[in-house]
Amino acid sequence: MATEVKVPTLGESITEATLGSWLKAPGEAVKADEPIASLETDKVAVEVNSPVDGVMGEQAVAEGDTVQVGAVIALVNEGASAASPATPAVADRNAVGQAEAAAPAEPAAAPVEDDEDPKTLSPAVRRVVLEHGLDPSKIKGTGKDGRLTKDDVLAAAKAQGQPKPAAVSAPAPAAAPAAPRIAPDASGRKEERVRMTRLRQTIASRLKESQNTTAMLTTYNDVDMTAVMDARNRYKDLFEKKHGIRLGFMSFFAKAAVLALRDVPAVNAVIDGDEIIYRDYADISVAVSAPQGLVVPVVRDADKLSFAGIEKTIADFGKRAKDGTLKIEEMRGGTFTISNGGVFGSLLSSPIINLGQSAVLGLHRIEERPVVRDGQIVARPMMYLALSYDHRLVDGRDAVTFLVRIKEAIEDPTRLLIDL
Repeated sequence: MATEVKVPTLGESITEATLGSWLKAPGEAVKADEPIASLETDKVAVEVNSPVDGVMGEQAVAEGDTVQVGAVIALVNEGASAASPATPAVADRNAVGQAEAAAPAEPAAAPVEDDEDPKTLSPAVRRVVLEHGLDPSKIKGTGKDGRLTKDDVLAAAKAQGQPKPAAVSAPAPAAAPAAPRIAPDASGRKEERVRMTRLRQTIASRLKESQNTTAMLTTYNDVDMTAVMDARNRYKDLFEKKHGIRLGFMSFFAKAAVLALRDVPAVNAVIDGDEIIYRDYADISVAVSAPQGLVVPVVRDADKLSFAGIEKTIADFGKRAKDGTLKIEEMRGGTFTISNGGVFGSLLSSPIINLGQSAVLGLHRIEERPVVRDGQIVARPMMYLALSYDHRLVDGRDAVTFLVRIKEAIEDPTRLLIDL
């Protein structure tokens, strides 16, 4: 019996996704709740799991296709036997399309058909038949024992006037939704054209929308990191032993931001039409690098969390961003953003405001620079800070005051303990 695999509910307001990659090929054994496909939404990658134990059957869509929530994307045949190890779909998924294009297909085990039937289809051939909506019983096979090859199906589709699909080869394990197209220019140099992922398209459109809808301005300051670095070096071993997490700089800046947001509430507010929404809580968005692009999960109620709570939450976000297991609801909302470009070596930048917020704090690399202390030129570990803000709501005085509060708290971390 074949069980349908449908696109799961992806979250509020999300009605469609892009099929990023197939994780299982037709003929492969699957277990219940085992991932068989990866979907890309506007925010994260979501895995689709098999509902039952069985063998992967037909795949109704190709990588790169847009699918709606609830749509059937594949079938799983319950109780069927997996294809033998020699089957191209199992032995070498990447080589199936090339091998069949160069030579007639060898017989392949089909989970729901008789192996002796000349119309037994290999996984790659079955996929092309499905994509073109053809009846394989009406196509003459030129392969061994009259079996169909991919060329037979493509020829039949061409004879019926159907256009060649964008992708007809067997699914590749790579996460890219479409294979890059490489072509030489007029002088023989090569250019590579790759389709943007849904996440990258969303990032691009939201950043541009933010620029178009806010009166964005950036104010800069610098901060001496000596006190924070001394505190971190002094207590990092005890902190990790007690809390099971390393003491980093982000918790200091998150705590400093909470204090500054209380003193300058306009930075934590947002314009909605002709009204201003002021928040009495601090949900801090933290920019995290993921393989598919930048994602911004939210540390909820950061004003109520301890240093350890903030560090554990951020560390968990970073790990799951790399694994692609962040949940959509974890990136929704946020009242203020902290983006740390310093981990990549950035000296200075002007970050773009996250939509739905009015400001973003940019952190940069720490480097020793000469500064004057008590009339003496000394070397100190300095960091540039950048606050980009919506000038429609946040005045220049507020922006400068906010950065000064951050600077004071970082240069004298005791302020974080006594809420000063």
